[in-house]
Amino acid sequence: MVEPVYGLDADRVRANLVEAQERIAVAAALSGRGPEEVELLAAVKYVPLESIAVLAQAGVTLVGENRAQDLEAKAGAHPGLFTWDFIGHLQSRKVKQVLPWVRLIHSVSSDSVLEQLGRHKALAGPQLEVLIEVNVAGEASKSGVAPADLAAFAARCPVPVTGLMTMPPLAPRAEDNRRHFAALRELAEQHGLQRLSMGTSQDYEVAVEEGATIVRLGSTLYS
Repeated sequence: MVEPVYGLDADRVRANLVEAQERIAVAAALSGRGPEEVELLAAVKYVPLESIAVLAQAGVTLVGENRAQDLEAKAGAHPGLFTWDFIGHLQSRKVKQVLPWVRLIHSVSSDSVLEQLGRHKALAGPQLEVLIEVNVAGEASKSGVAPADLAAFAARCPVPVTGLMTMPPLAPRAEDNRRHFAALRELAEQHGLQRLSMGTSQDYEVAVEEGATIVRLGSTLYS
């Protein structure tokens, strides 16, 4: 079980942030892109409310939360300090709670969530976009739309769909997930979608090489 991250030091986080940005720049160059084409999102599921402001001191501007109630508490406590995305599994009953705070929801994958987006989208800012979570590996234990169902699902979404997200299987080596990242990129290209949220602390460089436009980093920033 992952423990909350206490005692964050702004200088240490800043140094880790710079190193991650440098690694992203190298990986982006390998895919023929500039570093400005990849957003670094700090995943704050395990960062307690009282430590969130340290991330701003370290230069973090984009953050993502997995839990609706924590998103509401953290964003509400620091209005305007960050740009917020929702990156966790989204329950339909939590859609209304999330919408006022975020620019992107990374994890839309059920018709019940689509229904709630349509019902409550007036609560969101005009910039709201969603990413559809795709189960590219076909794991029975994970949520996500099957690749074959993507077009029909996207057509039912009541807010703009601008990209895809995936959580590949746990793997001993980052390289093992390259094929899943490549599959998501190919899907996005087929459907004319620009954003690709893929890659975490364990495999973000491979994800960027395969076209990620947003990487979700946690432990690599806080350790």
